Amino acid sequence: MGGPLGALIGAVGGHFVDRLKGEGEQGRNSQKSVGFTIAVIVLGAKMAKADGHVTPDEISAFKEVFRVPPEEMKNVSRVFNQARKDSAGYEPYARQIAGMFREDPAVLEELLWCLAYIAKADGTVHPGELRFLRGVSEIFGFDPATFERVTAIVDDAQADDPYVILGVAKTATDAEVKSAHRKLVVEHHPDKLIAQGLPEEFVEVANRKLAAVNAAYDKIKRERGLG
Repeated sequence: MGGPLGALIGAVGGHFVDRLKGEGEQGRNSQKSVGFTIAVIVLGAKMAKADGHVTPDEISAFKEVFRVPPEEMKNVSRVFNQARKDSAGYEPYARQIAGMFREDPAVLEELLWCLAYIAKADGTVHPGELRFLRGVSEIFGFDPATFERVTAIVDDAQADDPYVILGVAKTATDAEVKSAHRKLVVEHHPDKLIAQGLPEEFVEVANRKLAAVNAAYDKIKRERGLG
């Protein structure tokens, strides 16, 4: 793996290099899996740099979305700290990961969701974090509506709005709501995401995202009196 992500992997070695071994399709999947993992660490570090500090809540959230094996915590910390000290911005890393998953946008959505989850962990999203998240979203090729659906970072009037979570208008027909729900469930099923390169360490993230989508659909059905 080349580019800025490859440079970091080469500097750290260990578990990440071992996971890159393999040929053919297995090798490509391993590359994507390692790329996703490194991207979460690096972009998380760059986001922490955006607001100037890392809170205990954000560290806890990071551990929730990325279940790091105890024996690999030292390597993860090395990548995180090196990325924070790196003078380069987040853009080269975001562009590289966007290129890796250009055919699998649902995986990029999972990555953006992870970053937003960490940013919101301390109860507020710093303006610097918000600019960072929007910048990553744009590099990933997402429009503003997708950004709101994926991150659930909206104004107070839209907080926990199930229509925002499903990415449909309140005026959408029952059939349109059902179709949007079905599409998201298919795209974000953990098994499908793993096949596209999502590391198994992030399965819990995918399950949480899927639960939020299902909860939003159930809420709309109750409001509309649908069976």
